[in-house]
Amino acid sequence: MEENKKPEKIIFETDEGPSEWYVLDQTRINGCNYILVADKITGDAECMILKDTAPDESKESVYEEIEDDNELDIVAGMFEESLGDIEIRGD
Repeated sequence: MEENKKPEKIIFETDEGPSEWYVLDQTRINGCNYILVADKITGDAECMILKDTAPDESKESVYEEIEDDNELDIVAGMFEESLGDIEIRGD
C-alpha cells in the first residue's frame, strides 16, 4: 500500500447489519475479482479475502469468503507479494 494513500472504506450489508472494512488491495485472477479487506489499517487487524461472485453483467458486486483452501492460498500469496509489508495468517 502506498505510504500516503488511505485505503477506501467499504460497507458490507450482512445479516447482523452494516459492517465497515478497509479495502487494502484488489486483484483479478483467471477472470475473478478478489479484494483484501481489514477492520483497521494499522497494527494487527482482522482481515478477509473475498471473491466477487456476481455475474459479469451485474452492476453490483457480491463478495463471499473463499471456501477452497488452495484458491485461498494462491490469492493470499498474491496479496502478500503485492503489498510486501503484510503477512496473512489463517485462524
